[in-house]
Amino acid sequence: MKIAGIGTALPKRRDTSAALDRQLGLVAGRIAALTGVQTRYVCSGEESQITLGTAAAQAALSDAGLLPRDIDLIISAAAVPYQLIPATAPAYQAALGIPDGAAFGFDVNATCLGFVTALEACAGMLASGRFKRALIISSEVASRGLPWDSKPAVAGLFGDGAAAAVVEDSDAPFVTRFRSYPSGYDICKIGAGGTRYDFRAEPEAFAANTFFDMDGKALFRLTSKYFGGFVDDLLADAGWTKAEVDLIVPHQASPMALQHMIRHCGFDAGKVVDICADYGNQIAASIPFALGHARDRLQTGRKVLLLGTSAGVSFGGAAVTF
Repeated sequence: MKIAGIGTALPKRRDTSAALDRQLGLVAGRIAALTGVQTRYVCSGEESQITLGTAAAQAALSDAGLLPRDIDLIISAAAVPYQLIPATAPAYQAALGIPDGAAFGFDVNATCLGFVTALEACAGMLASGRFKRALIISSEVASRGLPWDSKPAVAGLFGDGAAAAVVEDSDAPFVTRFRSYPSGYDICKIGAGGTRYDFRAEPEAFAANTFFDMDGKALFRLTSKYFGGFVDDLLADAGWTKAEVDLIVPHQASPMALQHMIRHCGFDAGKVVDICADYGNQIAASIPFALGHARDRLQTGRKVLLLGTSAGVSFGGAAVTF
């Protein structure tokens, strides 16, 4: 399988940590000190998850030299959908002008690992021969559910953004690995919106759980314990050594988490795409956005490692040869 085109999109509004300090009445430099994030982009006005994702999709199609009519499989890979029902992918199909019945669209939700999980789904579906070409869209509007009042150190980590990729079947090597550690199921969550809380019977509990919550220390302990070994196993599956990897594209969880991952896994920092301080954690859009940011480093034959963690807690990664 190969990634034939990559595109990204950002909202127009750019919020600096210094401006947020002033808005929240915090000491100057507080948000940046807590999070390491200097700037993030935020949807406002008529911008939406769909408009952002569609813009990224159009950029990916242009990068691949294709038109929307060339796509027959669309996967929306986001932590939070546009709405609970129906799936978000058909909305992208309509926005791109792909006619009824010309493509199949569905959603994948593996939170921050959505893009890599969608790649895995594409690999099998394209190899079957039933689909010719897929479009994966990861568009996230994290700003809608952040706990600014109660946990600014958590809220300040995130930013909105979108990325998309055109995927085709090929002989290019593609190896993935996924593992879940449900002992950390409640470490990162938005509890409301599904069936866990009944809005009619528990309106207060429902409202209290509509904002994102995270226990950063617990997540750090779990990833520190298992993630290094997970990466070693993925490299062994791919038959690669760390020295052979040309580029590492990790989930942009936080600037501090990225630095810890580099040290813990023994990576060459110069090979790691690290843009979190400028864009924040874009959830499922984080990995493909970082990949798009490094587009000029993806020459043919390059060995690229996509790595991430997600709520659940899960680890995932892909060894991709361009």
